Amino acid sequence: MWHMLKKPFLLSRRGPATGLVVAVLASLTACAKPQPGEEFNDPYEKQNRAIHEVNVTLDQAVFGGGDVPKKKYLPDPLAKGFSNAAYNLSMPSAVLNNLLQLNINGAAKDTLRFALNTTFGVGGLMDPADVIGLYAEDADFGETLHVWGAPEGAFVVLPIGGPTTERDLAGSIVDIFIDPLGQVFKGRDFVAVEGVRIAGQVGNRQEYSDLIDSILYESADSYAQMRLTYLQYRHNQLGIEEDVSDPYEEFYAAP
Repeated sequence: MWHMLKKPFLLSRRGPATGLVVAVLASLTACAKPQPGEEFNDPYEKQNRAIHEVNVTLDQAVFGGGDVPKKKYLPDPLAKGFSNAAYNLSMPSAVLNNLLQLNINGAAKDTLRFALNTTFGVGGLMDPADVIGLYAEDADFGETLHVWGAPEGAFVVLPIGGPTTERDLAGSIVDIFIDPLGQVFKGRDFVAVEGVRIAGQVGNRQEYSDLIDSILYESADSYAQMRLTYLQYRHNQLGIEEDVSDPYEEFYAAP
């Protein structure tokens, strides 16, 4: 599905993280590199397309779209609230990753955001920090690996998880182990936290349904459009300034 689960919740947070970062960095040295003349680093395109088709089928079955009527599971205000709460739960991990990137200002801002929204935003359901202009500085371990100089690797599509890259996939796994909330919440509390995150993903899918549906169900090639959109979005997040051409730009521009 397009709404990628940033932290695969089915993976356990249990177990020591010692040596994990080193192992990830070592594995990234073997990441696939683009071949001469390739526009995208997508050596697994055949497999990726097959997984993408399954993801689109699942997305359509769950949320509708295309020829299937759209399905809404949460009222819009509640969907927005869960989306806010899930985003708020990502702040402790963002603080840690900002520190790993030596971004002290970003870590401080995210700490203040988390404290303010958790306290005065009813556990993060509301976003008073955004109202006063205290915006987040998102950070994850995939970005940390980028800052440390690790290569991006190949484009990958995960079952249910959606688009990512080899570097970001490795980063997501590390984030599971180093997430401060994973060390605090156990048992039923952990399940509740993950439930909020899942509800947040549902809220995001509803909030951005028009954009997502246009990519999945209205594109000439939904896989190519999804890949282009994701990579442009991610590169913008990482501050990578490079032009990635849209192979269907002329098609969309045609009258």
